Amino acid sequence: MIGPKAVLTSPKALLLDFGGVLVETAGRPGWAAELAADVHALLERAGFDGLSPAEIETDIRAGARADSQWKDSTSRQYAPQEMTHRRFWAEFVATDWPEQARELVTAEASPLCRRMGELRSERALRPGVKELLAACWARGVRPAVVSNALCGLVHRDFLTRNGLDGQVAVQVYSDEAGVRKPNPELIHLACRALAVDPGEVWYVGDNYDRDVVCGVRAGAGATVLMVSPSTDKIPYEVRQRPHATVDNPLGLLRLLEDTWT
Repeated sequence: MIGPKAVLTSPKALLLDFGGVLVETAGRPGWAAELAADVHALLERAGFDGLSPAEIETDIRAGARADSQWKDSTSRQYAPQEMTHRRFWAEFVATDWPEQARELVTAEASPLCRRMGELRSERALRPGVKELLAACWARGVRPAVVSNALCGLVHRDFLTRNGLDGQVAVQVYSDEAGVRKPNPELIHLACRALAVDPGEVWYVGDNYDRDVVCGVRAGAGATVLMVSPSTDKIPYEVRQRPHATVDNPLGLLRLLEDTWT
């Protein structure tokens, strides 16, 4: 669906969010207990036995909840920075742990964030993604991934396993860049890597407060909202509106095809 005043032209690059656009995600209820068992084993190997798996799980769940609320708050900022792996474990999970345990998980923060990302969600490609990417390359439109992530390596691993790492020209993740949407710098990083102006790209995401706001702030040629289960979970109202709304990757492909004809 296109707004009545929107006139879209074919982009030189298509910047895509990961979760909700390329991938459907479903939470795994037992993820925190599994991660707590891994952390407990890590602490035991270091000779520390002062925390039970249940206590670790409670703090992991509390840290994840606090992180979610922190993320909502950053969407009110113009140029938010991303949470570091070390800060997440030291300040959001292990705040009140004994010093040895807190320092150990802080030192191992990056692999622990990667493990957390692997355990927390089941992921599957949204139908039509492969057709969308193939059509873009055939038309000379370079697809790229621009996404917030606690650990972008998890996303890179997923695309590699599904044979799509070679089908995207650039991958930009917030934890690697140090900034998070709606900071327009995340989109600008991708544009510089692709040697295109922001006005020559479309940015596609599934959230208003992060994706639509980011695309508009970055000056993207078009900001497209792709509907996902999280689209209506808006923490607060925003002024920015997308140039177009689509239901799925095939709907995005049809929108592109309209500009090609």
